[in-house]
Amino acid sequence: MQKAFNILIDSYIDDKVGIAENFLTAELASQLTSNLLALYTKNQFQSAGTGNEKIVLHDKLYRGDMIYWLDRKHNDPFENEFFDLMDSFVTYLNSTCYTGITGYEFHYALYPAGSFYKKHLDQFRNDPSRQYSMITYLNADWQEADGGQLRIYQGDHEQDIAPTIGKSIFFKSSELEHEVLLTNQARLSITGWLKVG
Repeated sequence: MQKAFNILIDSYIDDKVGIAENFLTAELASQLTSNLLALYTKNQFQSAGTGNEKIVLHDKLYRGDMIYWLDRKHNDPFENEFFDLMDSFVTYLNSTCYTGITGYEFHYALYPAGSFYKKHLDQFRNDPSRQYSMITYLNADWQEADGGQLRIYQGDHEQDIAPTIGKSIFFKSSELEHEVLLTNQARLSITGWLKVG
C-alpha cells in the first residue's frame, strides 16, 4: 500500500489535491459497497446535516446525502479492514510529512439520484480539529453522464473529479471549497476527516 500512499501524498503536494486511483483493492471496495447498500436497505442511514454536534442544520436544498457513521465497535470485518488501512496511512503520513494526526472519523455517504451538496469548506468555524478531508469512492461502472462529480475550487480554476470505485481524494479541510454536483445515479462513498486534538 505504500505506493498508493505515496501517490496520494505526492499529488497533494503537487496540486493541493491528492488523488490515488486504486487506494482500495477491488475486493475491499466491493465488500464495502455491499455493506453500504445493505445498511441503506435496512434504513440505517440518516439525513446528513451541516455543522457539528453543537450546531446542526438539515437543509435538502443545500445538502441531500444520507450517512452512516463507521465505528470499530460494529465489528464488521471489512469496515475494520478499511480502518486498518487508515491507521497505516496516518502512520505513514505522520512519519513522512510530520502532520501530527491523532485520529479520524468516517461515514458511508449515499447521494440519491437528484441530490447534491453545495459549495462548502469541511472545517467547522467552532472546531478546527479536522485537518484533512478524505473521500474514497464506491461507484462501479461510473459514467460521465451519471454526474455527481466532486468539484474543487482552486483559486482561478475548478477541478472536477469523477467518483469512480477505489479512488481516494485527499485535501486540506480548511483550505479548499468544494461541492458535489447533481448526481443522476445513487452515488456512494466513504467520507471522513483526519484530525488533531
